[in-house]
Amino acid sequence: MEPDESAETCSDSAASTEADLLLLEPFFGGSHRQLVHLLRSRWPTRVAVYTLPAKKWHWRARTAALYFAQVIPRSAHYKVLFSSATLSLAELLGMRSDLASVGKKVVYFHENQLVYPVRKQQERDFQYGYNQITSCMAADRVVFNSQFNMTSFLSSIASFLKSIPDPRPRHVRSQLEAKCSVLYFPLDIAGLVHARSSSPPAAECPVLHVVWPHRWEHDKNPSLFFETLFRLADAQAPFELSVLGEQFQDVPAVFEAAKQRLAGRVRHWGFLPTKEDYYAVLRSGHVVVSTASHEFFGVAMLEAVACGCYPLCPNALVYPEIFPEDCLFSTPQQLFTKLRHLCRDPSQARRRMPDMDLARFDWATLQPHYERLLFGDG
Repeated sequence: MEPDESAETCSDSAASTEADLLLLEPFFGGSHRQLVHLLRSRWPTRVAVYTLPAKKWHWRARTAALYFAQVIPRSAHYKVLFSSATLSLAELLGMRSDLASVGKKVVYFHENQLVYPVRKQQERDFQYGYNQITSCMAADRVVFNSQFNMTSFLSSIASFLKSIPDPRPRHVRSQLEAKCSVLYFPLDIAGLVHARSSSPPAAECPVLHVVWPHRWEHDKNPSLFFETLFRLADAQAPFELSVLGEQFQDVPAVFEAAKQRLAGRVRHWGFLPTKEDYYAVLRSGHVVVSTASHEFFGVAMLEAVACGCYPLCPNALVYPEIFPEDCLFSTPQQLFTKLRHLCRDPSQARRRMPDMDLARFDWATLQPHYERLLFGDG
């Protein structure tokens, strides 16, 4: 295990044995890492954090429970256990009766595996979704980062469990619904807006700056994004490009092809070392694009909007829940048309910024709800 070093936790520290909130994250990267840091920084003396590195997701989902069962110290102080849905909570509690007796066990869904996109249904690994269902059964509270996430999970349970030979579990959804709720992922929206407004105004770039701030993985559908940019380039449309986001071992081949084909248009390519550098690029962008086929909240898109980018997203998944209709596209042609229009006059992106209530995603708004979830009654 790699402990959360920035949170200064370890298996034998006083903080770990006296804290009353046990926070577990088997995949300590991206938004999972961001949430852990936020909760730990808000309640530093109350939280004990145990994490595993953000690599080999499939192995983390399958095996983290046993590892945590071995390394988490026994403590009579734990009142709340909070874990992402990557962890098989039921397995952990089966191995650690002391943790099973913790008063409140909360599972937080960044994403759900019941509707994860696969090319063929036969390719879906049943165990990941099944573990999430049993984790919900073992938890006292189940929290989702969006209404879409919760609805898609609950509505898929019955069809998902039909893969099991008879006799099958019954009435699972009805057993879970009462303990499920939505609590948006918390962002520092106010800080991003303030940084944007207090930054020295840069000269308006006459060329459209398109930003891609997502993981370099197939479920973000980079092929559609780059194919659209190839069409724009072939049409001699003026634009520049920043491709940001985390990279893992299996990077789709289209990234290297795009880097070569669009070389003369690239401003930034690759993961940026600091959040400050990352947000500076977002503030310089005109438009931020998602072509994802798998998204349950979209931290990167909302942060980009807070930094001043105009969003273009699929009219699917979580996006209609968060973004206005004008920011959505239903076909690849619509995405191409919207971007080509912005290429002709990039200043439109600034003038047409959507009227969104970003404060509902801000930590200042959400903190009381998280505090009630973690430390309140019920």
